[in-house]
Amino acid sequence: MIKRIGYILALLGTLMVGGFVQGQDAAGYTLNAGDSIRIYVYGEPDLTFGNLLIGQNGRISYPFLGEFKVTGKTSGQLQQLLVDGLKPDYLIDPRVSVSVTRYRPFFINGEVNRPGGVDFQPGLTLRKAISLAGGFTERANKKRILVIADKDPNREEQEVGLDYRVQPGDIITVQDTFF
Repeated sequence: MIKRIGYILALLGTLMVGGFVQGQDAAGYTLNAGDSIRIYVYGEPDLTFGNLLIGQNGRISYPFLGEFKVTGKTSGQLQQLLVDGLKPDYLIDPRVSVSVTRYRPFFINGEVNRPGGVDFQPGLTLRKAISLAGGFTERANKKRILVIADKDPNREEQEVGLDYRVQPGDIITVQDTFF
């Protein structure tokens, strides 16, 4: 009975921690270098990692499975990759949960009071991101803001409005006014 209660509590904790990530999967959030993830394998403390940073090469090293690329995968895809890797030879029925514990930062420069890297938060609009960077300076052109989206392979600047949805790794530049 106590073992069953422990299992139910662990499962509920996994669902609460992983529930947000499942919502992110629906939005198509993909992992990339600089993200930190939590991998929980029920009943296997040696296979559980509370805070695993994805390296600059986009890879992680995992016991029994070695090193593999995780960039471009959602947390759900990584979860399935781990289950498939552990199931045949190491665990009979692996229960794995993957969640993002810390997103890679976005960068904001130009006419803001505190330019630099800012920790990403899900649901962040450009208006909120500018607030996190200390707000506009007096010289800021609030209508001329450029973004280089991290997911854009061409890395081209595009002009965006204050309702733009910021993503991890984005580079935001607030232009100045001429007078």
